[in-house]
Amino acid sequence: MINDLATDQRVSRVAELLIKEGMEVTCIGRRLRQSPELPGFSFKTRRYRMLFTKGPFFYACFNMRLLLTLLFVRKPSLFIANDLDTLPASFTASRIRKVKLIYDSHELFTQVPELIGRKRVQRIWKWIENRYVPRLEHAVTVSFPIAEIYRRLYGTRFSVVRNVPVKRVIESNDWLKSEYKGKQLIIYQGALNLGRGLELMIEAMQYVDDAVFIVAGAGNIDGELRAMVEEKNLEEKVYFKGRVLPEKLFPMTISCDLGISLEEDRGLNYRYALPNKLFDYIQCRVPVLCSALPEMARIVRTYGVGIATEERDPKKLAGIIRYMLEERSNGAWRDVLDQAAGELCWENESQVYLDLLNKCGILS
Repeated sequence: MINDLATDQRVSRVAELLIKEGMEVTCIGRRLRQSPELPGFSFKTRRYRMLFTKGPFFYACFNMRLLLTLLFVRKPSLFIANDLDTLPASFTASRIRKVKLIYDSHELFTQVPELIGRKRVQRIWKWIENRYVPRLEHAVTVSFPIAEIYRRLYGTRFSVVRNVPVKRVIESNDWLKSEYKGKQLIIYQGALNLGRGLELMIEAMQYVDDAVFIVAGAGNIDGELRAMVEEKNLEEKVYFKGRVLPEKLFPMTISCDLGISLEEDRGLNYRYALPNKLFDYIQCRVPVLCSALPEMARIVRTYGVGIATEERDPKKLAGIIRYMLEERSNGAWRDVLDQAAGELCWENESQVYLDLLNKCGILS
């Protein structure tokens, strides 16, 4: 996985599932200058320090190091390639060493907003995808529409394992509210990247009183968002927490009254996304305000855990936020969130991964 492993909950959940089935697991990522120390995982980790941190030389060097590692480690039972940027090395090593490979595509990689409009770079990744994905025997992804797109493009069948969290028992926890004088709290958790609707949310906060917007995450538009908050004099309404490790993010989220996921329709990857945060909000019993993109809207409307909206006008969006905060104060969504949290959990979803491991012949 080409990240520093610190906050990748999907990788951690799968690793812990494999350990529970009696396997020894090593997760490989990279270490950046600002990477935090890793928590006490139950699996081994290895993080490369890279001379290049982005661009073609970075991806080439990372895959070369990964390939060498996979070729010379004590022969494993299974390789898992997380996302397209680790697939070349993982696929090559699996063929040379005759080791089973699962490709876990966390997103529709060639349709991420960072590649939309960069046609030359996008063509390179599509070439890589076209070279390897049709040859895969075992693959998994995060939503059914993305699985169907892969099947139509390459004839490869993908299982679907959504990014749902481990089931939690929720106890009353309002510690964060005291920090903000008892105001209602709205949270966004995740990467601060293009197309996440964060600029829209900051605009909307101009029209929302007696509430605070908590931004828990980091990313490549972090500086722009902070400058926007300063420009609009919203320092008392919008607070940036930076990157938060999962064990600290959970108690932060359960203190909140509303979780947002306002992604824009920027390419197929966002259109069919089912982000971690959507399920994390539900597991924390926090109602959801999300974009009316198909997969997110289907979850929110099926379980009745919030509102899916097409609204992109800041004043009108603020009206929806005020309504949801008032309803939250009156106890709305409590029962449906409990029901949804009981169903949308890793204890249920992990069975799909176990079935995939059985098909690979990994489990006895």
